[in-house]
Amino acid sequence: MSAPAPQTLTHRRILTIAAPIILSNATIPILGAVDTGVVGQIGSAVPIGAVGIGAVILSAIYWIFGFLRMGTTGLVAQAHGARDQDEVAALLWRVLMIALTAGLGLILLQRPLMWVAFGLSPASVEVETLARSYTEIRIYSAPAAIAIFGVTGWLIALERTRAVFLMQVWMNGLNIALDLWFVLGLGWGVNGVALATFLSEWSGLALGLFLCRGAFFSGRWVRPPRIFDPRRLRRMLQVNVDIMLRSVLLQIAFLSFLFLGAGLGDVTLAANQVLMQFLYITAFALDGFAFAAESLVGQAMGARDPGALRRTVWLSGLWAGAVVLLLAAVFALSGPFLIDLMTRAPDVRVAARVYLIWLVLGPVIGVASWMLDGVFIGATRTRDMRDAMLVSTLIYGASVVILLPLFGNHGLWAAMMILFAARALTLMQRYPALLRAAGVGHATEV
Repeated sequence: MSAPAPQTLTHRRILTIAAPIILSNATIPILGAVDTGVVGQIGSAVPIGAVGIGAVILSAIYWIFGFLRMGTTGLVAQAHGARDQDEVAALLWRVLMIALTAGLGLILLQRPLMWVAFGLSPASVEVETLARSYTEIRIYSAPAAIAIFGVTGWLIALERTRAVFLMQVWMNGLNIALDLWFVLGLGWGVNGVALATFLSEWSGLALGLFLCRGAFFSGRWVRPPRIFDPRRLRRMLQVNVDIMLRSVLLQIAFLSFLFLGAGLGDVTLAANQVLMQFLYITAFALDGFAFAAESLVGQAMGARDPGALRRTVWLSGLWAGAVVLLLAAVFALSGPFLIDLMTRAPDVRVAARVYLIWLVLGPVIGVASWMLDGVFIGATRTRDMRDAMLVSTLIYGASVVILLPLFGNHGLWAAMMILFAARALTLMQRYPALLRAAGVGHATEV
């Protein structure tokens, strides 16, 4: 917990932070692919759609609390850059309290939440029935799933991405093993996928807390006046509320994509679910460099070093661009083969091939928005993020209204690409103000 001496910003440092995140994140889309693949072996589009609908609904609800990961990274990184280790420890305590409260609240409110979620989904009765069974099991790991956001953000801010790698590999590796056992071995179907995730999320939190044990034994952990300091709590609240609103808007866009796709039929829903795994692979690969930007930008803000901030943006963006080009090439060349691995349903295979082009374009169009998110999170310029997301969501909605009736599922995918571009452009407009704030030494909104 002691503050290390400042390090030079180099390609090696960027890669040291990013590489474990990329490797750990690689297990997440693999997990999604295994979830899809094991139920895909049943040979019907219905279980694939059920797992897709159930997982996306819960992920959307949980990701609303993703502010704990993002806000924690920015705030902890800035405290670390300012060499305020008391605040570093206090922030971990705060996020765990928030996670426990939020998780228990979701369990208590699960019936009205699921009623609203499934009321918005136009999926078939068969898909909805299985999806409800899935969510009824997984909701009981809500406290763990939300707490993992905070623990992960705390570790990333301190550049302890190898610990994040260990936690993710354990959690997702266990999930995959249990998937194979419960579904293919025991024949538990969709419920087996849900139970595997429930067990892995609680075990992942246990390991994460062990990896953070230094904060528990530092002596700083048991200082209530710092933990409950009103000024710091207000700042944390402001940052997290802005990020939560931004996350809600983003999830509205992604949920609308899923539900509108479901309205085009079970086969289209299943095809989009298969293809979304490619988009997740892209986002998770770029997260390594976005997270590096979060940590290093936050530290630069705390240390009052705009030069370090600019170099962080340049180096992390350079590596992200290289990865994007590689992924786009892989998807273009190997997309049909990967689709066939994830489903045996012939109609889903054919439909997924029709829309594969959007997954080749997606990484190139989306890279700027994902990287700028990392920069603004590290700087805790959360009001800018919230406002940019609002404008982008409105642009996306208008695009859906125009393009979906004209081009069907192609129009839906085109609207998603427009959302990516709008997010990048709206954040770029606020980047000069971020640089000015770094020169002052604070992430104050202007």
